[in-house]
Amino acid sequence: MTTRASRRVLTRRATAILAAGASIIALSATGISAADAATRVDYSGSVPGWATSANDSGTPAADASVEGELYLKLRDQQGAANLAIAVSTPGNRQYRHWLSPGTWIARFSPTQKTYDATVAYLKSKGLTITGTPDSRQYIVYRGTPEEMNAAFGTTLHTYAHDGRQLIAPSTAPSLPSQIGASVSAVSLDQSRTLTRPDSIKQGDIPSTTGPTTPKQRMFADAAPVVNAPCSTYWGQNTATVPPAYNDQTQYPTNICGYVPKQLRSAYNLDTWSRFGVNGSGQTVAIIDAYASPSIQSDVNQYSAQNGEPQLAPGQYTQIVPDPSEFVDTALCQQPSGWQGEQTLDVEAVHAIAPKANVLYVGGFDCEGGLDIAMSKILDHKLANIVSNSWGDVGEDVPADVIAGQQNLHIQAAGEGIGLYFSSGDNGDEAASLGYPSPDFPASSPYVTSVGGTSIGVDQNGKLAMEVGWGVQADVIKKDAAGNLSYTDPLPGSLFAGGAGGGVSAVNAEPAYQKGVVPDSLSRGKRVSPDLAALADPYTGFEIGISPIIDDSTLATGDYVNETYGGTSLASPLTAAQVALAQQLTHSTIGFANPTLYGLDRILPSAFRDVQPPSQEVAVVYTSKTSGRSFLMTLNHDTSLTVTKGYDDVTGMGAMSFDLAHLLAQGRH
Repeated sequence: MTTRASRRVLTRRATAILAAGASIIALSATGISAADAATRVDYSGSVPGWATSANDSGTPAADASVEGELYLKLRDQQGAANLAIAVSTPGNRQYRHWLSPGTWIARFSPTQKTYDATVAYLKSKGLTITGTPDSRQYIVYRGTPEEMNAAFGTTLHTYAHDGRQLIAPSTAPSLPSQIGASVSAVSLDQSRTLTRPDSIKQGDIPSTTGPTTPKQRMFADAAPVVNAPCSTYWGQNTATVPPAYNDQTQYPTNICGYVPKQLRSAYNLDTWSRFGVNGSGQTVAIIDAYASPSIQSDVNQYSAQNGEPQLAPGQYTQIVPDPSEFVDTALCQQPSGWQGEQTLDVEAVHAIAPKANVLYVGGFDCEGGLDIAMSKILDHKLANIVSNSWGDVGEDVPADVIAGQQNLHIQAAGEGIGLYFSSGDNGDEAASLGYPSPDFPASSPYVTSVGGTSIGVDQNGKLAMEVGWGVQADVIKKDAAGNLSYTDPLPGSLFAGGAGGGVSAVNAEPAYQKGVVPDSLSRGKRVSPDLAALADPYTGFEIGISPIIDDSTLATGDYVNETYGGTSLASPLTAAQVALAQQLTHSTIGFANPTLYGLDRILPSAFRDVQPPSQEVAVVYTSKTSGRSFLMTLNHDTSLTVTKGYDDVTGMGAMSFDLAHLLAQGRH
């Protein structure tokens, strides 16, 4: 953000003349005179990097409805950030002395007068206000391109990006100085409509090596090449395949889908369950977009199916918009695209902590609606554990907007609320972006980023195998003579999902990571993830769901079982174990990272370090819908690699209840 009146005078006269001429042309197009422009504040950091002339597709439709979000400055930005770390760091005299939401808002949020003036300005330009949090940190609004252009002194264009047509400003938005002095960022682009659930259903295998969406991950029908019935536990069934690693021809088949009792056993929770450690008295909040119309009946039917306790009256509550208030559904992958995510999150928490209360807060879209959902929790501290199983494509959001969103994370930490974010399902995102990037918000230094693992739970419920989540698939083909072979050299060319992670391009390395994350990896930047839990859909979790079959009416089909994974599973599994630890210790953990990294420094054995396997680990998978057979090689996650100690796939290691117990005790 820069004030135009304070810019340096250009030293070369010709350059000044050209620049002035260009400015006059641009400003006249938006109805702002050059004199008015001199008293405006512009936001060059609010233009996405993909809004370039090479991607420009022209002017958007005049009747398009565009969402925007305006972020206001905190009154003491550095003080709020310092408090977030102080109350979260063992040894600090402020450790776990959090502020109430009212006190935090009174100390750090913009004043009501400033907020009201900003809202009034937006309304005066014909924009419709759709979201105003009690914290007064931001404003969500909608308008036509013409209204946005007039309000922000820019011109919206449509750009080709990530296989879609998205609207964004062609020049830096600006505001009158009396308004802009209190505004840190302006979001007018649709990059956040790329925010997606971080879940993958078993069988979502791309048909090409490039980035795809789950709906594109289909093969033509074919007769099964390899008979590979799924296994209910690790090693139950094996299948014969062409010679693979060290000429091995027998490999275990994929897991049908673990059920709650298997996960509790694998995470060593059975003993604690017998002592009544089941999440009682704790609340885990979950944030996603939209809302499933069948969530409670699905959870109860799934629980009954697996001999688990059903939801008690009042145990599940939700704060969701009316379906008539859902917006940008096509851009945000429809309510049906988020239903599986919500179901996975709720059933995963209920599986690990069956007596914990679950609060679901749904956004009216996948953009500002998610911020509003977050603020409903933070502004009234409705829970102190919040699981978020969604993220952007890398950090492909304007830097100023990222900073505005991170103020919510700072608020959460200051109030003693732990935010857990899935690290992503597409590895380093290079296939989508052309360069490696961790997903945001998981790359925020004020949240706990949860990566992924593949696990094998044996017949006795014990953990028999654990590697980093990253699956490379090779199609097994059969020739006319019946001979089997691989389509590509092993491990194959099809990437079937892997944990997100890597080095942030936006956030500096937080002090708590120094000395734990290798300098050769961090290079002075924040690295994610921090922890990991089960995420691989081929060693995944079975859910019960009545899928939405009509997004316009939200009508649902018959109840079915499906197997899911993704770091969307890892995040609620982690959050639920935190709830168990808080119940046992009668404590609140808050923002966990400073304590977690402190534990790693003095007691690294507290973490179950996920290390490279001594030999390649693979499973055989035959799709029930396409008939195609694959050898799925595990622990292959794009450029991200599992190593001894901290790594960018599993962080410091796999989540365990013993670790959560130490974390809750605040031992350092």
